[in-house]
Amino acid sequence: MGRKLLNISGLSSSQTQTGAYALILEVNGTNRRIPIIIGAYEAQAIALQLEGLKPSRPLTHDLFKSFTNAFNISVIEVEINKFSEGVFYARIICFDGVNRVEIDSRTSDAVALAVRYNCPIYCDDKVIEQTAIVMEEDEPEEDDFSMDDSLSGAKKGVVSKGAQLSIEELEELLQKMVEEENYEEASRIRDEINRLKNKK
Repeated sequence: MGRKLLNISGLSSSQTQTGAYALILEVNGTNRRIPIIIGAYEAQAIALQLEGLKPSRPLTHDLFKSFTNAFNISVIEVEINKFSEGVFYARIICFDGVNRVEIDSRTSDAVALAVRYNCPIYCDDKVIEQTAIVMEEDEPEEDDFSMDDSLSGAKKGVVSKGAQLSIEELEELLQKMVEEENYEEASRIRDEINRLKNKK
């Protein structure tokens, strides 16, 4: 299995879960997106660096970078290498000029460090196949969508409560959530589709 380069596409706040954010990663050169639900602290750490803002005192990820710089250690890349039971796993690849070391990490922390070291973010092809959402190039306007809005809203509530919908219905709802840029709900629906497919 190979891997692909990811770009940070954006961060959006959760509409239903207080303190949660969706980190949107784009598979480089494609219309595929991977939404990852992360905490507020990690979202802030990523956003501050992307916007070029420096807090008055170093955050944990800034401290980590200062520590590694003091010992001439660099983070050369991060890799999202596993997805299991709704959880993304990552590793940080470090190099001191002689030794290359891989460190297990939460994905949100790995991305927060990647933006500080300006190093690439990679993702295993298998993880992309499991989790990526395809963005249509010519997405219809919301008013043009054929599904009745009230039905869509009812289904959203059903999915949130874990009720069973068919894979076809879930895939239709998934596309609707992507069009509405509701990546948090899209990631939940994607996980449910994967769970149902794995049961077959």
